[in-house]
Formats: sequence, C-alpha cells, structure tokens
Amino acid sequence: MDNTQRMIELLGRLRKQMNGAVSESMATNGEQYGLNYGVSVATVREIVASVAKDYEFAKYLYRQQVRELKLAACHIADPKSVDTHEFPFWSRGIRNAELAEELAFALLSKIYDINSLMGIWTTESNELVAYAALMAASRNERTTTEVAFIAVENAVRANPQSAYIADGVVALVCYIASRDKSVKVGLPHLMERLAPCPTKAKIEEELAWRLEYIDELIEFNAINSRSTTLCDGGIFFCRSLDDPSR
Repeated sequence: MDNTQRMIELLGRLRKQMNGAVSESMATNGEQYGLNYGVSVATVREIVASVAKDYEFAKYLYRQQVRELKLAACHIADPKSVDTHEFPFWSRGIRNAELAEELAFALLSKIYDINSLMGIWTTESNELVAYAALMAASRNERTTTEVAFIAVENAVRANPQSAYIADGVVALVCYIASRDKSVKVGLPHLMERLAPCPTKAKIEEELAWRLEYIDELIEFNAINSRSTTLCDGGIFFCRSLDDPSR
C-alpha cells in the first residue's frame, strides 16, 4: 500500500474510537485542529503501537490536518531520522500544547541531538515550540546540564510571560538535578541571571518545594534500581500525558 492507502486504513481504525464530547471539550480549551475525532491520547497510542516505524509515512501523517493523525505521527516517526535538518519540519506543525507534549515525549525525547534541539528551539518566541524542546530534554538521557542551563535562559528571555515555559523549565531542572548534584549549587546563579518576569516568578515558586525532594528521590530510585526519572514519577510534571481521558 502507498502512504495514502495506509493513512486511510489507520484513520478507519481511529474513527471507530471517536468521541464527540471530548472533541467539543478540546475545542473549548483552544486545542483547535482542522478535524478532530476526539479519540483519547491513550487510545491513539494503543492503536499505533502495532504500526512499524516509518519516518516518511510519519511525516505524511503529520502534514494532515487531522488531530489523531498528527498524534500518531509522533509515535510512528523513527527518532534516529530526526536531525537538525528535520527540526523545522516538526516545529512548524506545533499548534497547541497537546501536540507539543506528545511530540516531545513520543519522539523528541529519544532523538540523538537533543542538545542542538534545545539550543535552537528555546530561542523561539513561539512558546509551544520552546516548551516542546524543554519537555523533550526533561526525558532525554543525552541532555547535558550546560546546554540545559543555556536553554532555560533562552526560553525565559524569549517568553517572559509563559506558564508553559515555566512548566518546561521546572521539569527540565528537576530532571538534570536528579542526575547531577552540581545543579542545585549552580541553580541560584542561573536564577540570578534571569530578569524579573512572570515566567521566572512561577519557576521560582515551583522549584522552591520540588527541589526539597530531589535528594530523597534520588536515593529512593537508587535503592529500587529504577531507571524511571523523577519527572516520570509524576511529582514534577504539572500535566499528566498518560491520563486516558485526554
């Protein structure tokens, strides 16, 4: 089958799970798409789990103005194919927080060049693009502390009044702090370099209590030999992407 035929087959499976109430609720919250069947994110993930990785097919789906196909594309794309030349393609399609988050966690959190992505996307005045980069880096094992600190400065400077950026920064800082104990030492200096703004104020408010649990959770994870990050534990994320109601 060609990509069009494969898309039609996949869309048929997704449409069987359509939910008009969910679709209407999302529209009310500003999460607009050309076409939205209201299928929960959890169900989309379940359906595409059986689809083999295919980067060109994923890009074909991502170009469609259908919510469920865009979400599916995030899972079908092979992270190994996402390099700096491909960054613009994915950033252009980010139109709301739902897609930014799914793209971040399903695809970008697994790419090799996450530090380049942070360096480029966090300078964007489009808060959702920068947000996607921060959230992806908060789950990517290749994320480095040095680049993360630069990314935080870039994102806050470009988006001084963004709750999304604040959430992304908090998730990222908690993640790197869970792996690098020097982060807690360098963090006050980083915050001093940030100009006063609503984004910074929210970051400071959230980190004030979350970082209290860093050492305790690092020890807990070590004892239980778990690879799960602190962010995965649900303590540092403001929004749960695994909620089947979404």
